[in-house]
This record gives sequence, C-alpha cells and structure tokens, in this order.
Amino acid sequence: MAATIVVLALALVIFPISSPVDALSLSYYDYACPQLESTVANAVKKSMMNDKTVPAALLRMHFHDCFIRGCDGSVLLESEGKNKAEKDGPPNISLHAFYVIDNAKKAVEAMCPGVVSCADILALAARDAVALSGGPSWDVPKGRKDGRISKATDTRQLPAPTFNISQLQQSFSQRGLSLEDLVALSGGHSLGFSHCSSFQNRIHNFNSSLDIDPTMNPSFAASLRNVCPMHNKVKNAGATLDSSTTIFDNAYYKLLLEGKSIFSSDQALLTTPKTRALVSKFARSQKEFEKAFVKSMIRMSSISGGQEIRLDCKVVN
Repeated sequence: MAATIVVLALALVIFPISSPVDALSLSYYDYACPQLESTVANAVKKSMMNDKTVPAALLRMHFHDCFIRGCDGSVLLESEGKNKAEKDGPPNISLHAFYVIDNAKKAVEAMCPGVVSCADILALAARDAVALSGGPSWDVPKGRKDGRISKATDTRQLPAPTFNISQLQQSFSQRGLSLEDLVALSGGHSLGFSHCSSFQNRIHNFNSSLDIDPTMNPSFAASLRNVCPMHNKVKNAGATLDSSTTIFDNAYYKLLLEGKSIFSSDQALLTTPKTRALVSKFARSQKEFEKAFVKSMIRMSSISGGQEIRLDCKVVN
C-alpha cells in the first residue's frame, strides 16, 4: 500500500490496536452536522478537477492513518519541535493532498464548530475518492476521535511493498483484519502510482542468480526497467499501479494474474491457495470485488484511535 517504503523487520513491536470501535454510528452527526457528508464530498470533487491523483492520495492516506494507532487522523499532524510526525516518516514522504482534508475541515468547522473529527473527515474523503473514481459508495460509520500522538518512527509498522504473504498476514491480523480483507484492500492499488524504489527489488538484482523476478511478465518487466534503470536519477520516475489508474475497477486483479503487478506484496497474493482464489474471484467479477472491498474498508476504518476533536487537523488542540 505504500509507495516509497523502507523494508521492515518482522521483529518490530506493533502497538496494540483494538478491534472496531463500538461507538461508531451511521447517524452520528445527523443532528449535530447534517451537511457534513455533502461538504466533504464537495471538497474532494473540487480538488479532483485540478488534480487527478487526489483519489489515490486520499485512499492511501486513510490506509496509512488506520494502520498506526487506529483511524485517529494522526497522519494529518505536522511535525513540531523535536517530534517528527508520521507524515514525515519514510513511507509517508510521498503522501500528498493533505490540503483536501484541511479545506473540508474548514468548511465543516464553519457550519458545525468543534463537532466533527479530522479522522471522520478523512474516512469520508477516502470513501468519496473511491465513489468519484467510478467505484462503489457506502455508508461510513462515524464517531471517530482524533489522536494526539504522531511519530515518524511508528511508520516502520506499515506493511511494505516488499512483504511476503506471511508478513502481510501478520500485519493485517494484528489489526483484526483477515486474509480476505488483505486481498480486497489490496484492490486499492486500482488507483495510484509508485516510485521506482518500491519495486526496484523485482527488476534489478532480484537474487544471486536472477536479475528479474521470474513471476513477472518479461515484456512488462522490460518496460519497467526502461522507466527505472539500475541507477535511476529521475526523482519522480515510476509506474502506475494498474492500467486504468484513475478509474476504480478490478483491472488490478486481472493484471496480477498476467504477471503484471508492481509490488512483491501484490505478487505475494498468488502464493497461497486461499488468497490466489480470491484474486481470481475478484478478477472475474467487479461486483464481487466491490462487495468485498466495501466490507473490508468498513472493518479497517473502524479500528479505534483517538480521544479528542481537533479544531485544526494539522495541530493538537
């Protein structure tokens, strides 16, 4: 899920993150802020008119928020003094479009001051990013609180693009998420772009005897090597994560079965019978993929987090 990520060690200590929050409710703001959802959707829609990368950015931002200390908006906090915040950790350096959440928060605060958390705004924006890209929409349970702690060092706990299936399974299970959640949420790679550094391991010096990962389609690997040579000097060089990068669909799974996935963690989904069967199922049916994706997004976005309502998403009250 990360685009420019350092390799993680399995021995990392994972913060205990509890399972879905009991207090979340679909009607949480119905009386306190009835225009919330349309206001957030308008902010996302407006930003997409100027920048087609916004949906992928918001979806990835939400993933990265939820996988550290729960969905508490801590990824939005700025570094302060000696404390380097999550957004400045190596896997998050390439996160962008924070201004979309800031703009939505300002608009919401003007209507309903001190009521809506930044974490809820981010969860809604991620849903809107998918829906406005041609994907499914869903009712987002609300009532998250914002966290006060944001540390760049914690980003080492994000699942890396170099992970194998057992590392991925461990990362997801520690957050109360299943193998089906892993395969469904990996479909978020339907949107977005990766820098060369995140898949360099597959196209150069793969192992002591092979230069290229043998599971990759040869012509696809060759095209990636053209864009990302061994000693790449182009800062923004990279590749889109699937062939329809601004449209949320199931092309990611079809390409995966053709040996045209970008990350080792994508290819890892084909290494167990259960995960491979799910990839095949989602490749065959966009409807089945969307149904599973919505279910898994609700599960992931319900991982508990913070304690307060921040008035400004960038700073602790």
